[in-house]
Amino acid sequence: MAKQIIHTDQAPQAIGTYSQAVRVGDTVYLSGQIPLDPATMALVSGDMEAQIRRVFDNLQAVARAAGGELIDVVKLNVFLTDLAHFPLVNQIMADYFPEPYPARAAIGVAALPKAAQVEMDAVMVLSDWL
Repeated sequence: MAKQIIHTDQAPQAIGTYSQAVRVGDTVYLSGQIPLDPATMALVSGDMEAQIRRVFDNLQAVARAAGGELIDVVKLNVFLTDLAHFPLVNQIMADYFPEPYPARAAIGVAALPKAAQVEMDAVMVLSDWL
């Protein structure tokens, strides 16, 4: 099965040796997104809510570039430098994902690229069988 590389200017450009997303068949693997503003490639200013929303906005932009929406996400991984922010992730996630919610993991990490406090990656399935 051939793979398709997904790219959009509506999300931050890759800052390493990876693609924003890769589609294989009906499955799209979205790379981790941190709260970078795609226009400036700088971390967004503001509180943790602003950072979480920027990450979801970035994931949404990549999902749309792949022909999907966040509703098509079946697995979401959340990486936080402080798990005390997890309730806020839950609250904001409800603004971006309708029920039924995707499967999810929340992982506490020591550090993230560019000193971000949150990163998320996802797996999306683009098919009518769900």
